[in-house]
This record gives sequence, structure tokens and C-alpha cells, in this order.
Amino acid sequence: MKLVAVVLTLNEAQHLPRCLASLEGVANQVLVADSYSTDDTLTIAQAHGARVVQHPFVTCAAQFNWALTQLDKDCDWVLRIDADEYLTPELAAEIWQRLPQLGPDVDGVYCGRRMTFQRQLIRFGGVFPVQVLRLFRYGRGQCENRWMDEHINVAGRTVHFKGELIDDNLNALTWWTEKHNRYASREAVELLNLKYGFKLEDSAACLGGGVRERGRRRWLKESVYARLPGGLRAFAYFFYRYVLRLGFLDGRAGASFHFLQGFWYRYLVDAKVAEVRRYMRTHSCDVTTAIEQVLEIRV
Repeated sequence: MKLVAVVLTLNEAQHLPRCLASLEGVANQVLVADSYSTDDTLTIAQAHGARVVQHPFVTCAAQFNWALTQLDKDCDWVLRIDADEYLTPELAAEIWQRLPQLGPDVDGVYCGRRMTFQRQLIRFGGVFPVQVLRLFRYGRGQCENRWMDEHINVAGRTVHFKGELIDDNLNALTWWTEKHNRYASREAVELLNLKYGFKLEDSAACLGGGVRERGRRRWLKESVYARLPGGLRAFAYFFYRYVLRLGFLDGRAGASFHFLQGFWYRYLVDAKVAEVRRYMRTHSCDVTTAIEQVLEIRV
């Protein structure tokens, strides 16, 4: 059985050694799909024996799907992991022990994912651990065609592993806010697309018996949250997380995380959506033109 880990990178010299170390003894090969890093990312990847390919970045989904086309045909399983993530020893052992035993009808594997903020693990707020599909049979999975919040889709049966991976970004808060400012523009595009339908995208939004967690969450986001008044929905979500789901128990770092990620970020998304709509009215143009002028994103 050959397992290949795919890591997308752009200037990830700070995180990549830890990520690659967690893959030792688990992945037979690591493919680093780089977006033309200018730091020591490539040197580190090659020093760890990873295979490096480079490709211009558009979206995470497009970059990952392109990376899949670069894999050798003898690959059996693919593991998607971000450079600032790492496998816990429990998940690494579970992959090593259980993956070869899965029947041919199993196409994908879910695991738990947790996040740290300012070096503290977030435990409350009803956010983590979130179940994510990160392991799938080669040729049977592909990333959704989305600007944000993309997931891997498989057609066959899936199973859950108990082990977890940790998202532990070591960059400063300034980097975090700048990244989420960019993310807010992309999520604004997603919300505008729900209303105007200018771009065909995949969606896992659904309800029903046995539906996966991501389908329920996507349905709530697209069918409930997106229909609430802009701005008010950001505050309601923050109140739900910080008060009703006990986010305040995460302490000072948790308070910053729940406020910035649960309120500020979502309010910023709503403000950008309002700005695009205002531009449409003022300049009597269509939504794609307004997005390009206001958000500097060509759709």
C-alpha cells in the first residue's frame, strides 16, 4: 500500500519541518505543491525527501486538484495536510494500523481537527474538533470547486478514525488578521454567488438521515445564516459561540479567537458584501464587475 501526503505551501519554512516530521513512518511519499515560495520552503522540503512541484495559486481547491494530477499512478491513498498542521501520534498510529485493513468499498476517512490560537488549544465554543475528510483512495476523491470552505468529495463509503490532527499556526496576530482579510473577500464572493448565481460551484449542503457533519454545517451556513441580516448574523454567531457554547472558558486567548474569528471576521465579510452591492447600485454594473473593482478578485 502506497500513501502519498500532499502539502500545499507558500513560504512555510517555519511550519514545514514539524508537518513533515509528523508524517515520518506514515506516508510513503510527500508531494509539496508550492506556489513559488521565496523563503527556505523548497530547501526544507527537499532535505526531508519530499518531491516538490510548483504551480501558480488561484484557490486552495484548484491547487490541490492540480496536485492530484501530479501523483504517480501507483498511489493507493492520498492524505491532505496543510503545512501548519501535524498529525498527532494517535492519528499517525491509527493510519499505519487501520488503513491497510480497510475494505475496497471504503473511499474516504474522516478524522478530528483541532486548532490553536496564540499557542493555546481552543476547547470550547462548539467549534472543535471538527470532522474533516483528509484521507481518500487515489482516483476516488477530489476537492470541491469553491473559493472558500472547500472539502474533499468521495462517492463511496467513509469511515471515522479517532485520532486527530492539529492546526497550530506560529505566525503573529498581524499575519492572522491579514490572512483573514483575504479570506473575507473570498467568503464575500461565496455569499454573493448564493444570491446572484454567477458561478457554478459544488456544495455539500443537505439535511437528512445519516448526513455527514459537513453537510449539516454547509446547509446551516447557506440556507439559514446567509439569509439573516448582514452584521446581525455575525453578532448572533459570536453570542452563540462565546456565551451559549461556553467559549469564555477558553480564557484570554480564547476570547480573542472567538471575537476575531466568530465576530470580526464575519462582520468584515458582511461589510464587503454590502460594499460590492453599493458599488453595483452606484455604477449600475453587474456583480462580477463590482467584485473585480471592489474586492480585486476576477470571477
